[in-house]
Amino acid sequence: MGLPDSIEACLFDLDGVLTATAVLHRKAWKRTFDDFLRDRAGDGFAPFTDDDYFTYVDGKPRADGVRSFLASRGITLPEGEPDDSPRTETVYGVGNRKNNLLLAVIEQEGVSPYPGAQRYLAAAYDAGLKIGVVTSSANGKAVLDGAGLRRYVHVVIDGNVIRERGLAGKPAPDSYLAGAEALHVQPRAAAVFEDATSGVAAGHAGGFGLVVGVDRVGQADALREHGADVVVSDPVDLLDP
Repeated sequence: MGLPDSIEACLFDLDGVLTATAVLHRKAWKRTFDDFLRDRAGDGFAPFTDDDYFTYVDGKPRADGVRSFLASRGITLPEGEPDDSPRTETVYGVGNRKNNLLLAVIEQEGVSPYPGAQRYLAAAYDAGLKIGVVTSSANGKAVLDGAGLRRYVHVVIDGNVIRERGLAGKPAPDSYLAGAEALHVQPRAAAVFEDATSGVAAGHAGGFGLVVGVDRVGQADALREHGADVVVSDPVDLLDP
């Protein structure tokens, strides 16, 4: 499996590691923030960019992403409540608007696993490793089902679990530590697979046995700088040829 002998479990981020839904998230965030900024500033607004996505949003719980990006534009909104209408100008309202857009994009375009990642996941499962998925997305289980990957996964720590337990989002290690605990392994006996710098930082901060950076967008150096022990273009690259 290309892992140290001490590794007993694998903890995978979902979007961008196992499935191609990171692109769909980026589309939904862009439309959400561009519409929001246009409403406030008119057609002369400065659009949400890919750099904004990777700097302020990628890998973080939805509400954290809203706060982080808007703060970069000098905008502060009331927190609101988790069930706020998508039309409400609160942190949760903006986040719910993004989630509705994401679900619409997923319905239109579907969910596809990365073939190499699916092969690696199946191989890890067949090798007897414990498998967890740790994602900031509240739609983690639905995405796993849609991609046909759920049968390989023993534990899912998603955005709903993070919110219900009051866990700090990535780059804090809380969600990955919760995944290790649910699989009954120590962090040093688990490998973390992440494509976001915030997630790599979370794995490093949690003292995990191996942090694998998955570079699908040309940010290998940034992943290493944030704590990746090894960087691959796809998890399948770790398999013996």
